[in-house]
Amino acid sequence: MADDAEVPDLSEGPVPGPEDELPQGRQEDSAAEGRTDADAESPARAECAEREEDGKGYDDLGRVLGQRVYNNFYGSVDASGAAFGFGSLAAPGLAPGSVEAEEVDRALRFYLPPQPCFHDALSKLRAEHIVVLAGPHSSGRGAGAFALLREVRGERTGLRSLSPANSLAELATSSATKAGQAYVILDYVGEMKVDAVQAFEIRRLSEELRRKGSYLVITAPEATRRRLALQDHCVPWQTPDPLELFDHARQLAPSADIPPDVLAELLERVAELRRPADVVAAVTGLADGLETALKMLHDSDQELVRNWFREEPSAGDLLPLAALAFLEGIPERNFEKASVLLGAHVREWEQTGETTHTSEPDVTAGKALRGVTFEQTRARWKERATGLVCTERRPGPGQDPSRSERRLVFTSPRIRALVIGELHDLYGYELWYPLRLWLSQLSRLPDLDIRTEVAHGVALYARHALADVDENLLQVWADGLAGQRVTTALTLQFMCEDEHLAPQALNLALSWADGRGPARAVTTAMALTGTLGSLYRLEALNWLWFLTHRGERMASAARRSLVLLLQTAEQDPARALFTLRYVRTRVADTGQRSQARSLALRTTVQLLAAQRLEGPGTLAAALLRNTPGSARHLGLLWVSVLLSVCRRGAVRALCQTLAALRDDPSAADAVRTLGEVMRDGMTPRQWKALGNDLPNALRHPDYAIPGTRHLAQVLLGSLRS
Repeated sequence: MADDAEVPDLSEGPVPGPEDELPQGRQEDSAAEGRTDADAESPARAECAEREEDGKGYDDLGRVLGQRVYNNFYGSVDASGAAFGFGSLAAPGLAPGSVEAEEVDRALRFYLPPQPCFHDALSKLRAEHIVVLAGPHSSGRGAGAFALLREVRGERTGLRSLSPANSLAELATSSATKAGQAYVILDYVGEMKVDAVQAFEIRRLSEELRRKGSYLVITAPEATRRRLALQDHCVPWQTPDPLELFDHARQLAPSADIPPDVLAELLERVAELRRPADVVAAVTGLADGLETALKMLHDSDQELVRNWFREEPSAGDLLPLAALAFLEGIPERNFEKASVLLGAHVREWEQTGETTHTSEPDVTAGKALRGVTFEQTRARWKERATGLVCTERRPGPGQDPSRSERRLVFTSPRIRALVIGELHDLYGYELWYPLRLWLSQLSRLPDLDIRTEVAHGVALYARHALADVDENLLQVWADGLAGQRVTTALTLQFMCEDEHLAPQALNLALSWADGRGPARAVTTAMALTGTLGSLYRLEALNWLWFLTHRGERMASAARRSLVLLLQTAEQDPARALFTLRYVRTRVADTGQRSQARSLALRTTVQLLAAQRLEGPGTLAAALLRNTPGSARHLGLLWVSVLLSVCRRGAVRALCQTLAALRDDPSAADAVRTLGEVMRDGMTPRQWKALGNDLPNALRHPDYAIPGTRHLAQVLLGSLRS
């Protein structure tokens, strides 16, 4: 992806509402209506307690995101299976922005147009300039969209991906679409509007695209075909015949001759494949040898899991494996406690037909039902899940190796997802009802490792039952305690590992942003950090900026989320510069002495004073040291706050940054550039005042360190000579 503009196009992701019309103290919590006098006795104290709880949640979120950043760029320390990160390569077109021709070339290298749906879609696209490819996940809809756009616009034409949360009405009326362009929306999430209204908007969008000579291809689930508004624009999408695709791909990637008997076995297994990506993987696997290709097609992990469930395991074996699917890699002693709680929930459900949401089940009450409770020794795992589970010893993140302890993990990363899939396919309400209550109980625990693994497991479950996850878990947790809201935010981050769930994760997060109460809005702010904010960066920045203009609780959370977004971008120069450029543009667009400017400057000071997620020093110092081009944006941001009532905080942040850079000789050039930008943004009188204030501030014991004063002289004297 490439962000082509020097200044972000702030209209690309629609900002929810005007800033200046939203007073800082406004609270959208509809639940506040009807409160009694006793409830409102001390609102200030209650809000303070809520913000303190939110702060603890952000501390937890920062620890998890910081560990992911560290693992991604400095080598993995924890191999428990939590895999989301900020450097992983997203599927082409998944993140909104321009899609480079090379990315499209890779996506279409082995592409074989499925007929007749490809021809039907091409005819509809040429006639109406918009088409919706409706089909199952992993059916090649994304590649089909790229191929269609290349047919109508040519191979080297610019291609741009739009956010799946975009409103079709806004696309028709805003500057989001330009003339002579090719657009794609992958995994469109739809809009909650009556069909008649949306049908009108789609017709208007079609006319606008035709007028501009642009084209739009949307990919969506099969259910989209049943929506009357989209029905006339949908083409049912199908996968190409696997054997035809296999033969086509082999011609493009020649391999050694295959003996007839082996080829017959290969073709037999390829004919069973349903995903085009799996067929292509089989062809590319031939380069590593026939045995590798056959092993890939055999899918031993899936066969192992299915065989285990085919034996109809007893509850005594099933429940611990189900627990492990949501708690992989935590210390074994903690896993055992959690497993007992799950058994207690199931036992209470069997005895009474219901369990309570508010109190923990009594693990000692009643007679234990045979095969339900976790009663076996640790050695039982060797018999319980042979080939599926193993033990390993390792310390927790940041712990000394001497504190290593046993942890239960699956023998392959795929097995966890396969186990959850089998649990969903084979077991019903009698298992999932107590399991959901158990997950909700775990989401309230103080143990961050447990809640992180719960989030990972729930994200895997969402691949099979998104509606269940949304209605019975995330909607509840998003309005719950701080720990539950952090678990919700992490679940949405993990959902982004699946390219088809990422748009749904964005849609869920945005659904809580406005009019759903402060607690859910805070959850939105938390969720728009990390992978979700990295993937949909402009959408995240627009909504977080919107939330900084709401009630103080929501605004405080949004500011912390903006800081987290920049902190997690420390090792991603393009994203860091994009974020700095966005904030600088927003500040510049506010009117002098307006409320919007006051709030923008407050956010800016918090960004400039932010510490790094991992390692000592300020984030600004790390960006100056490692991100070329950041000095210009940071300098202009510092000028804006130095010339405001936030001056004291800005000077303090500048002192902290210089102190963090004092031992780095290479930082002098960046500091000199920072000073040049700042001086260009001030009058001589203002610059002279800073020349007096900064040395005085550096006398503070925290900054009076050898080297700091020298860097201050570099900054202040950069353009004096």
